[in-house]
Amino acid sequence: MEKINSSLAGSHWVEITHSSDIAAARRLGQRLAQQQDFDETRAGQLAIVITEAATNVLKHAREGRMLLTAIHAGEARGVEVLSIDKGPGIGNLPQALRDGVSSAGTAGTGLGALRRLSDEFDVYAPAGKGAVFFMRLWREASAVPLPAGGVCLPLAGETESGDAWAFAVGQAPLALMVADGLGHGPEAARAAAAALQTLAKHPQLRPAAQIEACHAALRPTRGAALATALLDPAQRQLYFAGVGNIGACVIEQGTRRQLVSHNGIVGHNMRKVQEFTVPSAPGALVILASDGISTQWDLGGYPGLMACAPSVIAAVLLRDYARERDDASVLVLRCPEVA
Repeated sequence: MEKINSSLAGSHWVEITHSSDIAAARRLGQRLAQQQDFDETRAGQLAIVITEAATNVLKHAREGRMLLTAIHAGEARGVEVLSIDKGPGIGNLPQALRDGVSSAGTAGTGLGALRRLSDEFDVYAPAGKGAVFFMRLWREASAVPLPAGGVCLPLAGETESGDAWAFAVGQAPLALMVADGLGHGPEAARAAAAALQTLAKHPQLRPAAQIEACHAALRPTRGAALATALLDPAQRQLYFAGVGNIGACVIEQGTRRQLVSHNGIVGHNMRKVQEFTVPSAPGALVILASDGISTQWDLGGYPGLMACAPSVIAAVLLRDYARERDDASVLVLRCPEVA
């Protein structure tokens, strides 16, 4: 079974509303650092990044949330940190990222430390539109940046999400999947997990065959909506198939092309699986989202967001378009250049 990046591999949300939440986030980060075999120095740097990002939320937005996720790139291991708020944004981002500058009356080294200590860093914080900070810290200095990122938020009151996302980038082609188990709670989560486990066994299957394999694997579960894609960067082709209400699209040069899924429930009532082939040049975005995300989003309303890291795009869509009555997940891939 191939090691894949997924929402099930160690992903933890922390609500940031009080100074005590900073310590809680830091403790979760240290657990992930141990899981990923960080040395003492790298674990300490992760703790600083989490502390400074969470402190920034409290100072400027007063509340927000943080997502900590274990990640992999081949044999390399890392931790991804996302800090998300709906605060005032940052009017002068380059100035705010300089050490010694602070609008809150502090030393101002916090945001500069985020960028300095992270192997991958990005931020989207236009004035008046909140802020999303993205940091990845790798155990190995030679780790190759991942071309995808996802977020998954359970329904309020649930401890497990019925949604799940995964991507496999160990070799070309690159595989993507979003699953939405029927209903909510542990049984929905079990169905989504069964789909991701199937992907991990054979990530190079074409999407139609992948869904057929999931259909067999999900029979003992309550079933799921499912969308899966396989990107061949060398051929600049994306192969896609979906069953149920997972939204999917490709955005290239500002043009959004919606991808078609057919009605049904994978594992139970699946009448038709149809695979589509879509041209996907380097730099194009592939976005998969469960029905917990409103379909009314438009990246054109967020100047500069399309150039951001995939995890930042996913976080902004979740923050601004998640429906309160459902689990919600977003997975974003930026089609990579061929080496």
